[in-house]
Amino acid sequence: MLRSLEAQRDLVLDALRVYLGTGLFFRGLVLLTTEGGLQQLVGTTEPGLGLAGLSIYVTTAHLVGGAFLAVGLYTRIAALVQLPVLVGAVFLVHWHDGLLSANQSLEFSALVLFLLLLVCTFGSGRWSLDAKWRRPPAPVLPETRRPAPKN
Repeated sequence: MLRSLEAQRDLVLDALRVYLGTGLFFRGLVLLTTEGGLQQLVGTTEPGLGLAGLSIYVTTAHLVGGAFLAVGLYTRIAALVQLPVLVGAVFLVHWHDGLLSANQSLEFSALVLFLLLLVCTFGSGRWSLDAKWRRPPAPVLPETRRPAPKN
């Protein structure tokens, strides 16, 4: 069984990418449809221009980046766009909760950050739009000489 899984390494990486992208996309939907969704996460009660800009970035990154990750389109860029969001979630939002808290937000955010780093490192995988649209390099053909025109 382990040999079979080892032979399917691309399938595992693709499944991870699809699952991660789908989860981030739905997280973006939750932030979009919940009143003050990001305010609740950050723990502030005062809406401001900075929070509005941050909310737009986080929601867009999760929606668009998550969808792109799920289908494997511009995969590394989509994962890179998510990294600042997850670094902020780990170190600015959930760090004060500590490990092993009741809501486990720090552990989950750190896991998603780690998985995004894996996707950035290993790319989109075999079953992605990136791989489908990637064209193999054109073969180099030997130059053929035409006979000189007869006068």
